Amino acid sequence: MIIGIVVALPEEVSTLTRVKPAQGDCVAISENILLCFAGAGPINAERASQNLINQGATHLISWGCAAALSPDLKPGHLVLASGIKSDHQHFNSDSDWLKHLHNLLSPNLSLSSANIAASKDLVATSQAKQQIFQQTGAVALDMESGAIAELAQTNGLAFVAIRAIADPASMNLPNAIAHSLNDNGQVVLTRLLTYLISHPWEIPSLIKLGLHFNAAQKTLKTVALQLNAFVNF
Repeated sequence: MIIGIVVALPEEVSTLTRVKPAQGDCVAISENILLCFAGAGPINAERASQNLINQGATHLISWGCAAALSPDLKPGHLVLASGIKSDHQHFNSDSDWLKHLHNLLSPNLSLSSANIAASKDLVATSQAKQQIFQQTGAVALDMESGAIAELAQTNGLAFVAIRAIADPASMNLPNAIAHSLNDNGQVVLTRLLTYLISHPWEIPSLIKLGLHFNAAQKTLKTVALQLNAFVNF
């Protein structure tokens, strides 16, 4: 068994390893675990997944943060996707993996096993999150899991998504985020600072988002400590 983990952002990579791969690169973080730093979005996720498969991955994990759609989920809450809802398609997670992971982690973390929705674009407003929640019933949302799950199904590979909540359903992302992102979904610091000079009132909401993201990172680091036990199931 070789596990391939697709990770979108550098801050999410850091929850798994101190190595800082370039975008598109795959690195071994243990004897049978490969990590690929994809960059954000479904196109990058699909490329990274294919790269992992080409290097021998037999199982795929979508790893990182997610936006809450359910108002019950708070920052740091862990979602183990029972399935991914993407463009009127539904991709199931591997049931054995999911059950084992839930049993392994449930004593230590606040977690849910439920559907995650896939989005091709950044969903920035609370209103948009509420609409997706009503339409899909999914409790959280990210931009990569749909593409990873689809490629896993196409290749007959086991799949699971492990996602920690960053922004809650009630939160509107600061406009500074959208203005600062590059094509790979990463915040460009010079763009962010330039925007904040003329929009300083967004600084408090950015600080709050940072605290939420730190809670998600803390959860992912806790899960990372259990990865070897999960993989050796």
